[in-house]
Amino acid sequence: MASQGDWTCDANDAVHITLVQPGEQKPQTISTFHPQFTYPIFGDDEQIFGYKGLIIRLRFAAHDLRSHVHISYDDKFKAVADTAPLDLNRTLREWVPESAFTTLPEFEKAVQTDDKAKDWVPPGKLVHSYSTNQRNYEIWAESLADPDVRALLERAQIFVSFFIEAGTPLATDDPEWTLKRWTVYFVYEKVTPPTPTASQYSIVGYATTYRWWFYQRDPSEKPTVKNEPWLYHDDMEISKLPSRVRIAQFLILPPHQGSGHGTHLYTTIHTASFEDPTVFELTVEDPNEAFDALRDTADFHILRPQFLKHNININPDPYKETTRKQRPRLVPTASIIPTKLLHDIRTQFKIAPTQYAHILEMYLLSRIPFKNRIRGGANVSRLVIKKYNADDPNDRRYYWWRMLVKQRLYKRSRDMLIQLEPSERIEKLDETLANVEEGYENMLKVFSEREEEMRAKNEQADLEAREEAEVEQGPGEGTLGRDQRVKRKYTVMEEDEDLEEGDEAAKRQKA
Repeated sequence: MASQGDWTCDANDAVHITLVQPGEQKPQTISTFHPQFTYPIFGDDEQIFGYKGLIIRLRFAAHDLRSHVHISYDDKFKAVADTAPLDLNRTLREWVPESAFTTLPEFEKAVQTDDKAKDWVPPGKLVHSYSTNQRNYEIWAESLADPDVRALLERAQIFVSFFIEAGTPLATDDPEWTLKRWTVYFVYEKVTPPTPTASQYSIVGYATTYRWWFYQRDPSEKPTVKNEPWLYHDDMEISKLPSRVRIAQFLILPPHQGSGHGTHLYTTIHTASFEDPTVFELTVEDPNEAFDALRDTADFHILRPQFLKHNININPDPYKETTRKQRPRLVPTASIIPTKLLHDIRTQFKIAPTQYAHILEMYLLSRIPFKNRIRGGANVSRLVIKKYNADDPNDRRYYWWRMLVKQRLYKRSRDMLIQLEPSERIEKLDETLANVEEGYENMLKVFSEREEEMRAKNEQADLEAREEAEVEQGPGEGTLGRDQRVKRKYTVMEEDEDLEEGDEAAKRQKA
């Protein structure tokens, strides 16, 4: 007699997600992939009991995500007393619309004969277009209060449970004023329609953000209880209130991961926040390690030009104008780095304080020559003894960089650290600092390799442009001078976004 184990299968393997579009005779498959998680649907063990050879195929029309459920299996367990196979239809009905349980011929006919598909465009407004790997993409955005946005999101919500750990589908039946707080960003590839009646859009991913009120207090005023009337009117639009924006869900579907779409999506959200005068900060809700890496990459490229423009660096000699007796026991941070200027840059670009600190620390580390850092062979034991008296100014910069990071780490974990003995406290800080620095070094290495790769590509493109110009001139006309060369306009294409997939070399402990 077969054991129960013989009738149990892995839910992640059993579920097949398929994107389809119209074909010549019947819908054709664009891509098929498995979910990363199924525990919200099938339980913590992600196991399904009662079937052999089970396949749960979830088909989605690539443009509007019209869905269909098709279940097949080789054999089904016959119920014995309280032991029965999992009722798959009842389980899945909580996660997909009732319309998904039509017959397969009905679904295929609906996809093939949808006369609205050729004119269909994503709901909302087109906010960004880009190309990568010779393919074209668009990002559309609109408030969740829009019925079309809400309908499309409801069809996509099951992806949250499949691909975002601890992700929770949004409630779309809230009052309108609450729905207006939410903005949904849809990423679509613009494709050549396979048939005259097919749509030119194919889903790539999406993100959701919401606004929450940002209390602004004048730091020059002493906090006091006031009985003044509420500043805002009852009919005030939520979009007009001072707010923080928080990214709640962020998903690029597996077939499109590793191609830069995550960076484009994040940068589009940041740009919208940057351009909105009512938004004061962009934050992220419970980011995972892969998203941390993606966010660091995008923010580093956003902030680095500003840091370079203002020549941000560590002052290696904050004691320069003082004698040994005049030196304070504690060095003001403002004498090491330009805190006022850095604060202005942070608020201008609306980066959250902790995230901004990570990017700033990584940038300041990059300004110290490699040979003066641990990974480059710096003698830290000697530096601990010499401290700010080291002969090389870059050794002194590295010393102060370590102190700045330790200061932030201590402030963040002060309540825990003050309970330790001083020697143990120092040891814990040094361990954490080492982990943080290693993560920064890994990220900087990836950035450096990518810049070198892009530089080589641009040089090759420039060479090809010059050769084309010379050919067009014909014999005897000579080579164009440096200032007279024909220049092409290039669109910088996103390189493979290894970090988005959690590249091991770029992961780090965020502290």
